[in-house]
Amino acid sequence: MSRWLFLGALALALGAPAATLAQQAAATPLRGPELLAALRTGGYILYFRHADTDHSQNDERMTSVEDCTTQRNLTDRGRDHSRAIGEVIRTLGIPIGAVLASPLCRTVETAMLAFGTAQKAPAAREGGPLPPGSAGRFAALRVLLSTPVAPGANTVIVAHAYPYFTLVGGQFLSEGEADVVRPRGTDFEVVARVGLRQWRELAATPAHR
Repeated sequence: MSRWLFLGALALALGAPAATLAQQAAATPLRGPELLAALRTGGYILYFRHADTDHSQNDERMTSVEDCTTQRNLTDRGRDHSRAIGEVIRTLGIPIGAVLASPLCRTVETAMLAFGTAQKAPAAREGGPLPPGSAGRFAALRVLLSTPVAPGANTVIVAHAYPYFTLVGGQFLSEGEADVVRPRGTDFEVVARVGLRQWRELAATPAHR
């Protein structure tokens, strides 16, 4: 995304009415062959929460996002889960363009194992200077989710549960789960929620065979 496009979209997002800030699921969610066809066409954002982590670890001692020893990291199950997600998405023929990741180790590693690449994007993690609950909370992430994606590929964002939940409400993403988001310029809508089981079910549909 160019600097000027990002700044323009950010201004629109900050000026949006409060009712548009927390986006809800689409009136008609996409499922099965319809979802697969849409993803193969492209133009969507796949927002993943990082895969399974070791919850005996935490980020309280973290002084740098580069130091993985002071962060909560993926487990071996999480690494296997990440690889499996990437494999089934490739099997489904879903085109992937940019892969953005929160700079923390668990999000970057999830993206690398699943998609083979990761562009560190602080906007996928940071809440900015505003206090929790304010209208501009996680405005940079809202911009990422609202910015249109050209047909022919889908953008991936690998990040965290809480910033995303703050924007959309509803239920937290489980580790490794993804929402399929349709960006609409100044806002966005969620059209599907997909975990590894649902990805594999899509691979079993007649539309894939």
